[in-house]
Amino acid sequence: MEPETEGPPPPIQVTPLQQMIASCTGAVLTSLMVTPLDVVKIRLQAQNNPFPKGKCFLYSNGLMDHMCICEEESKKVWYKKPGNFHGSLDAFLKILRNEGIKSLWSGLPPTLVMAIPATVVYFTCYEQLSAFLKAKLGENETRIPIVAGIVARFGAVTVISPLELIRTKVQSKKFSYKELYQFVSKRVSEDGWVSLWKGWAPTILRDVPFSAMYWYNYENLKKWLCEKSGLYEPTFMINFTSGALSGSFAAVATLPFDVVKTQKQMQLWTNEYCKFPAPLDISTWAIMKNIVADKGFSGLFTGLIPRLVKIVPACAIMISSYELGKSFFQKQNVENR
Repeated sequence: MEPETEGPPPPIQVTPLQQMIASCTGAVLTSLMVTPLDVVKIRLQAQNNPFPKGKCFLYSNGLMDHMCICEEESKKVWYKKPGNFHGSLDAFLKILRNEGIKSLWSGLPPTLVMAIPATVVYFTCYEQLSAFLKAKLGENETRIPIVAGIVARFGAVTVISPLELIRTKVQSKKFSYKELYQFVSKRVSEDGWVSLWKGWAPTILRDVPFSAMYWYNYENLKKWLCEKSGLYEPTFMINFTSGALSGSFAAVATLPFDVVKTQKQMQLWTNEYCKFPAPLDISTWAIMKNIVADKGFSGLFTGLIPRLVKIVPACAIMISSYELGKSFFQKQNVENR
């Protein structure tokens, strides 16, 4: 009789509700830790190049990029508060000392309204799709993270895109529900329902490849690090390291589409708020050609370091806290058997 060989214990199922709670917790932690980096960046930008009325800028909470429109002329608005900063660390310390710790999370609440639901939908869909595909194709099928990542991100971006358009409009000035309804109705009647998905194409071109590369590299790095460590289950540090490395690879590879997406959104919203809007050729490929013609191929990789500074910690914190949440629920499920 052959001796039984040791192997990994059978996986304990985590319910979709538990996955949603874990991803929601991870989203909140990621936002709390990453937002100060972007607040400091925006304050430095505003100091060096003051934001005029109608100016667009990107604000990120580590989960999503949000287009913001400057409508207020007052210096009391958080992104226009005066300061005399000499670099990121100096800005961080002066904001903390002079304005209080809450200023480092300025503008966070309205962006969480969009970011948390999008993250919950994305991670839960990925987990459910992965489980379904593993049941059909087997646990060791290497294409599962790619397929699940693509479908989950495609769905999340498509669902959130119209809400992002509406949120940006609401953020620009106070709207009643009636005025918001009139705005949406006017857009739909003039340009059709597709107008609510403006900016969808470059977002898909950036986020879908990012998701595919991220999950493929993450799952494989996690498995490789476990094997090297002689572990059946990944530790917090293995998840954190795998998330950071996977995020950095995907961020570099998809940076050209991030540059195009930012420019396209800037054009759309600047044109929206301009009294005499000029006709714009805002197709994704036209913008890419213009960037290459103006700045060369390197222009498609503008902002690489700031993107890595934002993406790498966000990916590491999000995935490690998410996996920690799932581990907690797995233990709870074992105890409740």
